[in-house]
Amino acid sequence: GAETWKPLIEESVSRMLGRACSDIQAVSFTDAMGNQVRTVCFVGVENKSSEPIGDFREQIYEYIDEAIGRSGQFQMISRRYVEAAMSEIRCRPETLVLPEKQAELQARLQRDDQPFDFILFAQITSGTTRSNKDYQRDYLLTLELLDIHTGTSLKESAQLRKGYHKTKLGELRHYGR
Repeated sequence: GAETWKPLIEESVSRMLGRACSDIQAVSFTDAMGNQVRTVCFVGVENKSSEPIGDFREQIYEYIDEAIGRSGQFQMISRRYVEAAMSEIRCRPETLVLPEKQAELQARLQRDDQPFDFILFAQITSGTTRSNKDYQRDYLLTLELLDIHTGTSLKESAQLRKGYHKTKLGELRHYGR
């Protein structure tokens, strides 16, 4: 739940923003205060973990989008524009590493006056270790910010470990972070 995802999001976003300040030079526009702002097209959250994340996918998306947009370093393109454009050009997030697909998406969003410099991917993975009735699961949230002008990417991850113990009554109890 939220106790799993929020800390992962906060840590991975803060790491990415910290690196982005020094590593990324491309600029989409300058705001009214003269600050350089980079425009980002966030294409969604991919679940590659061992368990379904259900409606948490939407919350994870919103938390990431809001945290990055709040930073002042990036302007996020509205999810509604992004999803409509991807649907229209029949594009899936994993194909956006191809320059021709990036150009197609860029052209489509530019028609809506929504150009971007970066594509943001988010991926959730997990690993499970079992010992008798106990098990632990490591969750990893990886954010990848891809510069469409240079093809370079910036990746940051955050990991969280949770342990579970099955009691004699068959209850599953969480025992740590």
